Amino acid sequence: MPSGTVAKKLLVVVGLGMVALLVAGFTFGAIGSAMFGTDQFLDKPEIHLPPQPVFPSSTRDEHLGLTDTGAHDGEASEDAAEEAHSKPLGMTQFAVTNTLLASWFATLVIILFFVMAARKKSLVPGRFQGLVEVLFEALLGFCSSVLGSEMAKKAFPIVATIFFFVLFNAWLALLPFYQFLGFVVDGDIKAHLLRSAGTDLNMPLALALVSFVFVEYWGLRAHKFAYLKKFFALGNLLRGKPMGLIDAFVGFLELTSELVRVVSFTFRLFGNMTAGEILVVMITFLVPFVATQFVFGLELLVGLIQSVIFASLTVVFLSVAVRHEEH
Repeated sequence: MPSGTVAKKLLVVVGLGMVALLVAGFTFGAIGSAMFGTDQFLDKPEIHLPPQPVFPSSTRDEHLGLTDTGAHDGEASEDAAEEAHSKPLGMTQFAVTNTLLASWFATLVIILFFVMAARKKSLVPGRFQGLVEVLFEALLGFCSSVLGSEMAKKAFPIVATIFFFVLFNAWLALLPFYQFLGFVVDGDIKAHLLRSAGTDLNMPLALALVSFVFVEYWGLRAHKFAYLKKFFALGNLLRGKPMGLIDAFVGFLELTSELVRVVSFTFRLFGNMTAGEILVVMITFLVPFVATQFVFGLELLVGLIQSVIFASLTVVFLSVAVRHEEH
């Protein structure tokens, strides 16, 4: 069959091209250049954990150590730039950071994604509408299996928002322009215009607080002030019963575990997203071209897993809160 023959030849050509790029990437990457003495294809990357301000320009230049502070010595300027890279914004400073800009971009993409899916609704859905419906049904089905149908409908908007926000932020960060759009000084990008919001500790912390407040709100709404007895079981202690000490200690542990969820939610997402970004940058430096694509595939999976974990744990903790019974 001619079409089958052409497809096989095309597959062979693509395979050979990928092998050639893999060999070239290994030869001219950091590993190959150290082994064979070749010129490196990319310069050594700079990784900055704090988010970098991009607007206004005055704050950006100050943060990057580019403002004229009277020091004309080259070494002093380098020290100032390095110090600026290593410290976050002050408490009184306001700026639009690259991570904040990325979160706005992800929010816009999410809105456009669902508006486009709902723009031409039909009884027999097309591929795009069908994809969105499958995603919604899967999320709603999971919420219903844990919370019940009535509570699932109430929790679904928050759970779905958390899921898609984490997912889109992780996946959009793999687009090429996240890496090459930025503010260039002396031929080097000193601050990227966009950077995954998950690598900014503030974004995972904000999501963790939203999840925490959401769970506690529904716990209080379901059980009124009786919900607080879960954390402050002081009845027997006030009556002078010895078991009151155990009840108070158990309540303290419950309160501690409830608060620790904010920390665990925050650092789980922050750690995975930051590690993923560092891995992509380092693999691109060590073996550029094709080898990076395997890491991209891994990061697609990691982004999906983190969004599922964040949303599903919110549902599980909500289930525990609304079904809590005093024993």
